Amino acid sequence: MNKFNKNSITENLTQQNINELLTLYNQGKLSLVITKASRLVKNFPKAYVVWNILGSAHLGLGELTKAANAFKTVINLKPEIPEAYNNFGVVLYNLGDLARSSYILNKAIEIKVDYVEAFNNLGNTLKKQNKINEALEKYFKCLSIKPDYLEAYNNIAIIFQEQEKYDEAVLYYNKAINLKPNYDIAFSNLGELFFEKNELEKAIEYLNKAISINPNLSEAYNNLGNVFYKKGELGEAINFYNKALSINPVSYQFNDNIANVFKKKGDLFKAIKYYEKVLSIMPNLERVRAKKLHLQASICDWKLIKQDSIFFDKIGTTNQSITPFSLLSLEDSPKRHKKRSEIYCKNKFLQKPLPFDFKIREIDEPIRIGYFSSDFKEHPVAYLIAKVIEKHNKGQFQVYGYSIRETEKDSLYKRLVKSFDVFKDLSHLNDKEAALLAREDGIDIAIDLNGYTQNSRTGIFAYRIAPIQINYLGYPGTLGTDFMDYIIADNNLIPETSQDFYSEKPIYLPNTYMPTDNTREISNKAITRKEMSLPEDSFVFCCFNNNYKITSEEFDIWMRLLGNVKGSVLWLRKSNKWSEANFRLEAKKRNIGSSRIIFAERVPIEEHLARYKLADLFVDTFNFNAHTTACEALWAGLPVVTKIGNGFAARVAGSLLHAIDCPELITKTKEEYEALMLELATNSKKLSKIKEKVLSNRMSKPLFNTELYTENLENGYKRAYQLYADQKKTEIIFT
Repeated sequence: MNKFNKNSITENLTQQNINELLTLYNQGKLSLVITKASRLVKNFPKAYVVWNILGSAHLGLGELTKAANAFKTVINLKPEIPEAYNNFGVVLYNLGDLARSSYILNKAIEIKVDYVEAFNNLGNTLKKQNKINEALEKYFKCLSIKPDYLEAYNNIAIIFQEQEKYDEAVLYYNKAINLKPNYDIAFSNLGELFFEKNELEKAIEYLNKAISINPNLSEAYNNLGNVFYKKGELGEAINFYNKALSINPVSYQFNDNIANVFKKKGDLFKAIKYYEKVLSIMPNLERVRAKKLHLQASICDWKLIKQDSIFFDKIGTTNQSITPFSLLSLEDSPKRHKKRSEIYCKNKFLQKPLPFDFKIREIDEPIRIGYFSSDFKEHPVAYLIAKVIEKHNKGQFQVYGYSIRETEKDSLYKRLVKSFDVFKDLSHLNDKEAALLAREDGIDIAIDLNGYTQNSRTGIFAYRIAPIQINYLGYPGTLGTDFMDYIIADNNLIPETSQDFYSEKPIYLPNTYMPTDNTREISNKAITRKEMSLPEDSFVFCCFNNNYKITSEEFDIWMRLLGNVKGSVLWLRKSNKWSEANFRLEAKKRNIGSSRIIFAERVPIEEHLARYKLADLFVDTFNFNAHTTACEALWAGLPVVTKIGNGFAARVAGSLLHAIDCPELITKTKEEYEALMLELATNSKKLSKIKEKVLSNRMSKPLFNTELYTENLENGYKRAYQLYADQKKTEIIFT
């Protein structure tokens, strides 16, 4: 709180009244301050000093609207006092009204040209608006006014840290520490910096130093929690987060971090509860609401999702950024999906591209392509792409693989490493270092196989690794960036009318965008329905999609089908105990016995592929189709019925069915979807013909022709590179 001159006391208000309020305020007894100050301003409504103390107490308790009203009253009573504008500016900053905050803080500076606190607060407001250079200017202005102003050194260091200019950041943290050797916050921030550099032991050292100076520094305990979370020691992480919360129980950040730990541990219910606690503190925090919604989708708690559905059109589409993936399964709106990606990118990737000096290869020199992924292991993306990597024309392409996270060295990892011409592990490097290494390798086309999925590192691409950068396979949608040039697609996936929903130019492959491996082994082991807990003579509807893709819309239809097809069952992927309980509860609500929903346990991948043959029909989800699971089902000969939607994620199964020449399995409405499945479930002859067609087309149509697919993909790469070599702009490419 900025104090006014104690001698400037409103008439009939005693110095003792002011001193008592200030003492209570400094003791942290803010509720008592509010009680006493509120009583005083009733008797002395022009006592601007008391209004200021009252506003500061409300601000301290997070009661921002009340604080704003108090500070506005101060300004109305005494418009020449700069402290009132500064305090009001801080409140507006916390309310997210950044433009107005900047305006009010500038008013404070107009009145008091050397007002260092106002310059610092203005820097914070500008930084929040991503006006980084202007923010730095204000912080350096603070130091020109007051060379020993610690907060400015700290804030400058934070900006350099966020820009990954770690040496400069360390320099300014140390300047602050030289001025104040027991500057606990600087030590804590240094700990966070070394955490970001993955120097975890050094991070622990600095954080423990901060705590030795100030045992009540909650941020240091929180940062230690982050370190142990990264080390995989989740129990220790929770202990430190709880210690931070014991000091500051209303910190939304600490509650958010504990939620993330429980999510990592697989305790989704506890994670949701902590996200709810975050939202009770910060109701408008959209990124947390998005995370909560995704977990609720994962446990199929559709009632709670419906309550939050009123927020869908707003979440991540105005100015707050969310992880775009979290809303893909909850609505089919490519326009909003693009907006979320754009805002996420704008807020997340502040780094500037490295100096751009790429050379054109000689005509007979192989094009260097680099695949970047966190999932070069037993993972759906790796299974899909493995054969393509092996089939690349090594005379025309030199193929690099870059692992961006530590990963298991399983059999698929070893197969992939062997198939790349060069394979490198970037997990120990930060984004800038990784980008520089790829630059040294002379990569011509850099391919992001993650997008905005778990363990992605899109920040590497923000530095501009290569003259051509492609969004491919991992993320079903646009990344909304200006540093990704192309997206691999097909006409069914991104029709011409939908091109505006993508920041990248499509490279259209002639059949389907999705790679497949036509050598994937299906177990010859005799697997029976009995082994899978399936009834012998019943019709089996199957959906092995992730549970978060299943909404009440599909489930309503599936339950009606079970009601109309005597003895039939629904075979779902076993995921978590909460989703199982909710599925059974929702079935009961629809008058379907819970025993008619059967959950598939995890089995080895070859057996998983084989067991698709035990089902009669694969039923797809709407907003977020079957992707890998549709490929698996079709490879095993199981027909897939889908409803084609608007966005990328909602059109994938349709793309696959076109590529295997089974368009009759694609529907356009919920009514068509339900009617087709009912017909196939009750007309055994028609179903048999469809199964025969799928099995026949499996080896004769393009979907599982890996060699043809790879050739088409390479043609797309070559066309993109030729445009670059000819110094032409990116454009839509047809192969």
